[in-house]
Amino acid sequence: MLKNIPSVLSPELLKILMEMGHSDEIVLADGNFPSHAHAKNVVRLDGHGIPEILDAILTLMPLDSYVENPTVLMKVMDGDPYKPEIWDTYRKIAAKHEKDGAKEIAIDRFGFYERAKNAYAVVTTGETALYANVILKKGVVVN
Repeated sequence: MLKNIPSVLSPELLKILMEMGHSDEIVLADGNFPSHAHAKNVVRLDGHGIPEILDAILTLMPLDSYVENPTVLMKVMDGDPYKPEIWDTYRKIAAKHEKDGAKEIAIDRFGFYERAKNAYAVVTTGETALYANVILKKGVVVN
């Protein structure tokens, strides 16, 4: 055990966060996301929701302040009336850790899949909310 490390972060995920460099991306994937079809590295955190994982990651990892949108969401499909309320939760979590908040953009599903293929890792979660997938671009630690 270590002090001040959120317990939801597994040793494997901590290793990946440490390996990632500036501008590398990590995907937090909901339970419906085809993780193994789109990733080089897959970390399983089944049984956990994305909000608690997002909060834990942003405790340790800064978002990239040098890009316009360091947070990428999966846009709701055209014609789908679903409103992803979880996005507001993400914004609140990001605002707690980042002075500029999430600064997100939403991209279409297939564009999201393509971007996920180039991500450093995909974290598979037990999240059940629809359109809950999110990509985070790692920033630099400034002292």
